[in-house]
Order: sequence, then structure tokens, then C-alpha cells
Amino acid sequence: MNDRYDAGYGGENPGYGGDQSGYGGDPYELVGYDEYGRPVYRQIPAQQTGQQTYDPYAQHGQQGYGYDPYTGHQQPAAPYGTYDTGQQPPAPSYDPYGTGHTGHAGAGTATPYDPYGQTAAGGAQPRVAEQAPYIPQQAGPSQEEARSSGRAEDEREYHTEQFAFVEEPDDDSEDVIDWLKFTENRTERREEARRRARARVIALVVVLALAAAGGVGYLWYAGKLPGLSSSGSKTDTATPVGAQKRDVIVVHLHDTKKGGTSTALLVDNTTTKQGTTVLLPNSLTLTSDDGTTTTLAKSVEDDGSDGTREALDTVLGTDIEGTWRLDTPYLQNLVDLVGSIDIDTDTDVPDPAAKKKGEAPLVHKGTGQTLSGKMAVAYATYRAPGEAPNAQLERFGQVMQGVLRKMTSDPGAATTTIQTLGQIIEPPLTDKDLAGFLARLADLAKGGDYKTALLPVQPDGTLSAQASASVVKDVLGGTAKSPDKDAAVSVSVQNASGVKDNTEKARVVLLNGGFTFLEGGTPAATRATSKVIYRDAAGKENATEVAKTLGLPAGSVTQGKIPGNADVSVILGQDYKPSS
Repeated sequence: MNDRYDAGYGGENPGYGGDQSGYGGDPYELVGYDEYGRPVYRQIPAQQTGQQTYDPYAQHGQQGYGYDPYTGHQQPAAPYGTYDTGQQPPAPSYDPYGTGHTGHAGAGTATPYDPYGQTAAGGAQPRVAEQAPYIPQQAGPSQEEARSSGRAEDEREYHTEQFAFVEEPDDDSEDVIDWLKFTENRTERREEARRRARARVIALVVVLALAAAGGVGYLWYAGKLPGLSSSGSKTDTATPVGAQKRDVIVVHLHDTKKGGTSTALLVDNTTTKQGTTVLLPNSLTLTSDDGTTTTLAKSVEDDGSDGTREALDTVLGTDIEGTWRLDTPYLQNLVDLVGSIDIDTDTDVPDPAAKKKGEAPLVHKGTGQTLSGKMAVAYATYRAPGEAPNAQLERFGQVMQGVLRKMTSDPGAATTTIQTLGQIIEPPLTDKDLAGFLARLADLAKGGDYKTALLPVQPDGTLSAQASASVVKDVLGGTAKSPDKDAAVSVSVQNASGVKDNTEKARVVLLNGGFTFLEGGTPAATRATSKVIYRDAAGKENATEVAKTLGLPAGSVTQGKIPGNADVSVILGQDYKPSS
């Protein structure tokens, strides 16, 4: 560490005399430090000759011995830092260069010692050029060091000309910039094109995945996946047949022009998601409210909707929720509201309004025939000459399934359709209940989970457990229970007397006699004599009892063909005279 010199000791800064180091004899004082930590001095102007000079080697306040570097002898010296204000013996002047100007004690005026080689003269001394400041006990900076210091300062400074290439573009700089912009834009465009292509591919993959998931979900919901189809999952269900939930409504089609009715059960199996139309033949034997045996057709006309619904529940073991009376005009309007129907027709149907024979049929036989409301009614009620009654019933079933396929599956829209018909719905069924039920069946029909089945009925109108198991048990979930044949003998009556009231009078007489009355209709031609017909020898006795009850002669009893649902058949002639 540099031993800095403090000028405060004695107020003067002694220097080297003569020309040894080039420094003058003027004293210096410390004024501060530069940016590198070096002391900075300034030269103090020369004082008058009589001013006391500072002796750096003087001792103040005590005696001691000092070393004279020029004589090599120890000299007594005053204590350091003291000033002798008394008279001092003149000191010999020192000429380091041997010029002969040396003073001796007592020899005139002695020239004081000037450590910087200058003689203390009276008056101001001429100032010499300022030299670099001198630090005691530290060598002053040489010219080489000053130049090195200046160069170091210059090296630490940055000048604008060092970056001249920024301010002085050459002729090709614009071309280079344009080329860089072009290549950068071209690269960005390529990257943007790649990003757009990747985005399109990702979007396409997402759309395809969603579409596939939606398709699989729909097929699963509809039960159409391989191994999960309705034919497998719905029939082989783990739920017992009797425990499955079913909603059942009975619909009666009334032909307002030709007369007669057609009956079917609409079944919605909510457990297996299967819809079914069960066609009920008019010859089905039922038990009326008074306990007598009757047919389905007769029950619809005589007992009305409530009585027929209860009788069907008894025979089929079902729980019918309501009755929908559908007259042919309303069926026509319903088909027109749903926008016509498409079905496979099994026969040509003539136009009921045709005035001449041989005119083009209203409905043509074929597959995928489109039927309007008028054509649908004509096809549903048509029965060709010589056809069995069930042929017409099956055509009615085709029309009903065609209507369900075209009807909306939305309950709200279905309600609007039913209300638009302007039909009065019989309680307890309401228009909203009927619309919601038909909407559910429509959804099943559109999905292919709908079928039509004919209830098998024996010739006598009864149901056998074996024959009806596939419909009554599997579809309706009930048990066939035909009326007890031993309870009463069923009698079918046809009125050929020409007197309409004779039918009602004969019914009253037979019921009072303990027989079951069956309506046999009215033949086209009248008969003069009455007949009582039995099927086999076992029924002859019953036929004889019927003749007696009606007041007919014993000769009117004969063996022959009778309707399947009756034990005895009666044809009333003009000889029938009812009792008063």
C-alpha cells in the first residue's frame, strides 16, 4: 500500500534539489486525490527570504541522535516535530554536486540549505513550469506510465466511429435486407401452411371420431349392434315375461259406411323396448256384464267401451289402460295429417265411389304402395267375397303400423296431431295420454322394433292355452281364460223373419231360459220356417231345449253346420211368433 504523504506536517513539501529529478524547490500542498486514488498537489508560491523553513529532520522537545546520510555520522538532533525559535548557529550549506559553495560556522552569511537546489533569495522567485506532483517515499509517474494511462483511458472509451458500419450502409444493404425479409416471410408462410394443414387433419379426425361414436351410440341405444339386436336382447331378456312392464290400449275401428268394427290391442313393452299390434278376431268369446257369453263384435256394440275392456281383461289376463274409438273418417284424416303411408298391399281394392264395374281400382296390389287417407280407409275395411274375416283384420293391422311409422316421435307434436283430429277421447284416456303413447310406439316402429300378431281363436271363439301362448303369454304377459262352457249353452241367432224386433225378443227369451245369446246377424233373404241346428249328437238335447224355449216345433231341430263359437244355431223364420 502506498505511503501517502500528508503535507500537514510543517506545511512544506520538501523535494529534491538541483537537477537530480527535475523537480523545483517550491513547496507543494495536498489538494485531493484523482480517480485512480493518487494524491494531487499544487505548488505553493515562494515566501519571503526571512520566513522560517521547515526542517523535516528536526526533533521537537527532546534531544536525540540523528543520522546524517551525507557524513555517515550520528548527530545530535532536536526532537521530531519541534521548532526552534531561538538563534541557531548557521548551518553549512550543502552542495551535493561539489560546486564549492559550502558554508562554515561563523563564516558570514550562510546560505540556507535548499533541498530542491534553489537558493532562498529575497523576494519572489521566478516560477518554473509545473511538473508532475511528487509523492514522498513514492516514485512519481514517468512519461511512459502517463502515456500508458492515457492509452488505457482511451481504450475504455467507445466512440461512434467504431460502429461506422451501422451509419454507413453500403450499396448492397437494402438488397440484403429485402432478401432476409423475403426468406423470413417465405419460411413463415410455410410454417403457417403446415399449421393449417395440421389443424385441418386434427379437425377431420375429431369429426370422424364423433360421428363414429354417435353412430355406435345410436346403434347401441337401438339395440342394433351385432350380438345386441332386438331379436336377441329383447326375447332372451333376463326379466321374466310376467314381470315385464307393458302399456296396453285397445282401439276399435268403426266403419261408418258399411257397418261393423275391427279391434286391435296396441302394446308397448317398456322393459324389452318392443311394440306390437295384436289383432283380435270378432268371433272371440267374451263374458258380458250380466255373466252371459257374447262375442267381441257384439260386446263392442252392446256393452260399449268400458264393458268390452273389462271383458278383454278377463279373457286375456291383461290390464288395458284405455279405449281409442277410431271411426273411419278420423282414420282418413289421421293418415292425411301424417302425410300418407307406405305399405305392401295384398289385393286390389275397388273404388267405393265407382259407378261402373271394371273401373280402375282405388288401391293396387304391390309392394311399397303409397296410400292417402281415403285409400287407407278403403284398404283397412276391405273384405273380398269369400275371404275369411281375418283377412280384413290383417289389412287393418297393416294400416295401423304404417301410420305409426309416419307419425312423429315427439309427444308435443303428437299431441297437436291428435288434437287436430277434433276427436272426442273417451275417459279415462286423454288426448295427451294417447299422443304420448302413440309417440313411443312411433319411435319403436321407426327403429324396426314393432310387429303385428293375430290372436289365434278356435272355431267356437275360445282360446286354447297352447295356441295362445305365443301371443297371450309372450306379448300380453297374461293367461288365456275363456268363459266356462259348462256355465251356459251358447246360442247363435239369425233373424230371417223380416221383423227386426224379433232378434231382441228372442235374446230376452233365451237369456231368461239360462242360455247365452250370440248375435248371428241378418241374412239377405227371409225364410218361411225356422230352424234349430246342432253340430253333433251330443248337442241334440241342447238344441231341443232351445226350440222349446223359443216356442218352435220339435221338427225344426236338425243337425248341420253352425258357427264355431256357438253350441246351437237358430234361424228365425216367418213362422216365429214371439210370446207376448
